Amino acid sequence: MPETPRPALTRVAVLIPTYNEAENLAGVVERVRSVTPEADVVVLDDNSPDGTGEIADRLAAADEQVHVLHRPGKAGLGAAYLDGFQWAIDRGYDAVVEMDADGSHQPEHLPAMLAAAADADLVIGSRWVRGGAIENWPLHRKALSVGGNVYTKVLLGMPVHDATAGYRVYRTAALQEIGLADVASQGYCFQVDLTWRAVRKGLTVVEVPITFVEREIGHSKMSRDIMTESLRRITTWGVGHRVRQARSAVAAARPQEKWHTL
Repeated sequence: MPETPRPALTRVAVLIPTYNEAENLAGVVERVRSVTPEADVVVLDDNSPDGTGEIADRLAAADEQVHVLHRPGKAGLGAAYLDGFQWAIDRGYDAVVEMDADGSHQPEHLPAMLAAAADADLVIGSRWVRGGAIENWPLHRKALSVGGNVYTKVLLGMPVHDATAGYRVYRTAALQEIGLADVASQGYCFQVDLTWRAVRKGLTVVEVPITFVEREIGHSKMSRDIMTESLRRITTWGVGHRVRQARSAVAAARPQEKWHTL
């Protein structure tokens, strides 16, 4: 049977989490509004001490399609996105975009990603598919990203090349289907967690090539704790997945008992 066409994406919210991004935010918001004027921008600020929240407020005051969620403090990327997802769902948006505030996720890729979302539940802006690229990363960062994605793909058996990518489009209906109430992961692990949930639900995941550009201003929020959490959680999920597979294979191989009526 042919697949039922998905509803058109008429209301899109671009979620931009921030913590100390005062030097980057205005430029990124301007670029988003330029390439996707129909989309709204939602800044998720974790009470940045450098004044990022105040800059976001000024942008919102000047543009009715820019909104700001002020969060009480730095609680992590995953928590910020979960708040943003719920904000968008409550207001009837059809899709949400995950995008970094530092310019590494180029807004100019967004039209192609939204076009791909016409036939998908989740679109990932991928660095590791044909046509994808990274600029200004040292070799060890590339090796870490490639190794993490290969480890995730092999252990979980996911047909996704860049499960740790943070540039994404989700249909809000897909977020509601995969369930968000028990998501507690952060950083790279948050992205893998939601990808894994989408794959297990049988949702359509599409990867669109992007060029990821390392930030020029400010510092990366990646830390050893985030990497450790990712490794621990992905390993736990992967071992559980493989154990379930093994049990299913053993059960399928057992001879079936035959009952005879005398």
